[in-house]
Amino acid sequence: MEANVALMPIGSDPLKDPTRYRRLVGWLIYLTITRPEIKYAVNTLSQFMHEPRMHHFETARRLLHYLKGALGQGLLFPSHGPLHLTAYCDADWARCPFTRRLLDRISTGYCIFLGKSLISWKSKKQVTISRSSAEAEYRSMAATTCELTWLRYLLRDLQVEHNQPATLLCDNKAALYITANPVYHERTKHIELDCHTVRERIQNGEIKTVHVQTKHQVADIFTKPLPALLFQSHLGKLGVIDIHTPT
Repeated sequence: MEANVALMPIGSDPLKDPTRYRRLVGWLIYLTITRPEIKYAVNTLSQFMHEPRMHHFETARRLLHYLKGALGQGLLFPSHGPLHLTAYCDADWARCPFTRRLLDRISTGYCIFLGKSLISWKSKKQVTISRSSAEAEYRSMAATTCELTWLRYLLRDLQVEHNQPATLLCDNKAALYITANPVYHERTKHIELDCHTVRERIQNGEIKTVHVQTKHQVADIFTKPLPALLFQSHLGKLGVIDIHTPT
């Protein structure tokens, strides 16, 4: 069973006592620290804390059923492996089923590995409305670049050598072209300058960008609902295992 939020109907009765829902989602937020696969679902549910409805509460209960069926599931951190930073980033543009303003709920997500160990992940709604999928993906790359930069500083403080550039994988070729193009032309001048930190870090040799096919984009698990088979596939790539599964 996948932990993603299914498309929920627009019309539903409001909860008479929203405290239970808010308390439940609050617990689930803390659980995302060790269960990255529920990050997107919890992020979506937390956006309705001010006025939760019955279908929101039912969806939260479905998430609890998933967690109850996978009590032994968690992240595996190998004791050996290369100390190289690799990141996947993604954005889900104009797919919101909850509002007619499809552009106001753009989800951005990323996951960062140190070797084969997942050490950082995020699923968040973008604050600024993007005019295109390329811009949304580019903003996601900028957020991931900032996290990669912080992790490089952290490794340096821990006296861990990381001289090679960190790898940033994205499935949007248009966004990758923007990072490689040093000219501010008409198609990108509306993007805020702080987003161009990606290009600056590339020029400094701190990161390198690589295109990844959409079916291999692990960060999809943090930005959108996925079919069960693809969800399980990405779950394995994140390093999530179930210790109760027979070997």
